[in-house]
Amino acid sequence: MSDTEKVFIVDDDEAVRDAIGMLLETVDIPYVTYPDALSFLEQADLNNVNCLVLDIRMPGMSGLELQEKLAAMKVELPIVFITGHGDIPMAVEAMRRGAVDFLRKPFRDQELLDRIQEALSRDAQHRDQAADSHQLKSRIADLTPRELEVFQRVAKGQANKVIAIELGISERTVEIHRSNVMQKTSSRSLADLVRLLIKLEELGPAD
Repeated sequence: MSDTEKVFIVDDDEAVRDAIGMLLETVDIPYVTYPDALSFLEQADLNNVNCLVLDIRMPGMSGLELQEKLAAMKVELPIVFITGHGDIPMAVEAMRRGAVDFLRKPFRDQELLDRIQEALSRDAQHRDQAADSHQLKSRIADLTPRELEVFQRVAKGQANKVIAIELGISERTVEIHRSNVMQKTSSRSLADLVRLLIKLEELGPAD
């Protein structure tokens, strides 16, 4: 785990915050605690949150409301909810909205650690995917609109002659665009272009 990976604990009960913090210290997981949702929103670096351990029922903004707020802000982070017995329906709703899991109080230390490790793994996977997405999209960022058209058609198996006719340009111009595409995308073969297009289509349109 890198020094930047942190677990953020939001709970209005100081004893609970301290107990979870001490538990994380035993396995060398960095953490930061907050007494309420508003403090978290105002003070936390949301780009540096790898896991959020969140009490579902708190004065002021509840855990569910914080989850909704983060979603509205397009902040994606794995959340492990802590819930009392009477909050189970709320916790189930939180799961439907993307939470990793919820734990009923009182919970076992190892159970919480397991859920946190799952959340950290999910966060790492998400960050890797985001980095891959950025890297892939950067490979075609320098393509001109015409080169992008040629790239898409070549990667879908169209011959240069067909592309030239459909785009109303010469076959020689298609060859030049195709060469530029290969160079700008660091592709060495048609198969590389096909794989690149498939991955880009899987990622979907840019936000």
